Amino acid sequence: MNNVTTWQVISTIIARDWRVAMRRRSDILNPLLFVLMVVTLFPLAVGPGPDVLGRIAAGVIWVVALLSSLLGSERLFRDDYLDGTLEQLVLLPTPLAVTALAKIIIHWLLSGLPLVILTPVCALLLKLPMDGWATLMLTLLLGTPILSALTAIGAALTVSLGRGGALLSLLLLPLFIPLIIFASAAVEGALVGAPILGQVLLLAGLMVLTLTLAPLAVAAAIRVSVN
Repeated sequence: MNNVTTWQVISTIIARDWRVAMRRRSDILNPLLFVLMVVTLFPLAVGPGPDVLGRIAAGVIWVVALLSSLLGSERLFRDDYLDGTLEQLVLLPTPLAVTALAKIIIHWLLSGLPLVILTPVCALLLKLPMDGWATLMLTLLLGTPILSALTAIGAALTVSLGRGGALLSLLLLPLFIPLIIFASAAVEGALVGAPILGQVLLLAGLMVLTLTLAPLAVAAAIRVSVN
């Protein structure tokens, strides 16, 4: 199958899921409202001191990004599984990994990209020094596709379960820990003037590796769940 046809399939699936999401806008707004709510309330719990908030702001934003990516993630394939669409996608002549990649892209467009756009607002609310804003946005731009890819793997593994949300969280949380560590370290390094190229390149490498292998893992998990 040539590249043109492959990208046509990807764009068709993305456009379809985008139209479905626009009819259920609460699925888009809930993660964003969750992020803003936590970021707004967090200073009330630890105090408004800029020294404390600025030091932990990057970690807080990354943890919130992780949790928001899990909100509604079990519906990534669940609706298609229940109405039989997922079985039809499996039968398409296009490799199932291409369909999985399209699902990962639409998940990132609906959950990861809005969070990247909200980064300055979150950084301002948590009093993160402006020296770390660009690095934080860069780490989120590189890291949120990884969140979407890993979330898709977990959603595919649990799609045939009745209530797989708790299991999905248990499966994915350990995989997110290295990402949070390296991303927070990059922002911390930017704040103290240390080199951050190593952490950024590591995140970029993880993103490329994850986006390369995750569609294959999602495709395998879907076949197991459907058959």
